[in-house]
Amino acid sequence: DLSTGIIYRRRIATCQNVIPEILRKVSVLKVPDIYLEEESWLNMQKRNMAMKTHCLTWTQYASLSEESVFRESLENPNWTDFTQKGRISVTGAGLLNCVLEAFAQSFLKQGVRK
Repeated sequence: DLSTGIIYRRRIATCQNVIPEILRKVSVLKVPDIYLEEESWLNMQKRNMAMKTHCLTWTQYASLSEESVFRESLENPNWTDFTQKGRISVTGAGLLNCVLEAFAQSFLKQGVRK
């Protein structure tokens, strides 16, 4: 956007299915790839970037979304402050709802630590 200087991107990411094989016995979970849509807004003038991601796979059973903000640290302009919020909800999988939510939460927390 030439008037604001903000660079907007929207893309689809293909991720390998990381659900454990034991849970893939359920046919709907037995897919090789998971698709995510990511939108980002980069503001070079304010030195920040916002990102929103949501899952496109299994939308009839699960909702997974994440929002991240990267901005210049007030302590040191060479540092980056990073904040992230996420939401996971699984419905329509019966007794597996809780198991799948716990797995997704654990997997995403590992990613955040990295």
